[in-house]
Amino acid sequence: METYTLLRAFADSWHLLFMFCFFIGVFLYILRPSGKKVHRDTANMIFRNDDKPAAPDNRERQARHADLREAK
Repeated sequence: METYTLLRAFADSWHLLFMFCFFIGVFLYILRPSGKKVHRDTANMIFRNDDKPAAPDNRERQARHADLREAK
């Protein structure tokens, strides 16, 4: 049997089954109940500073970046 034929037969049967099981496993891992908090935090990350201004350390960092921009 040629190498191509052997690899083709493997890819058509076992590798396809492996990839399908891997996909289902990743899908179930994402939807697990204990990951709900992580997904909620990630989804709301961009809204963290909407209710109040950024923390003072962020203002200092922004000022330093502005000084660096002026120096260029």
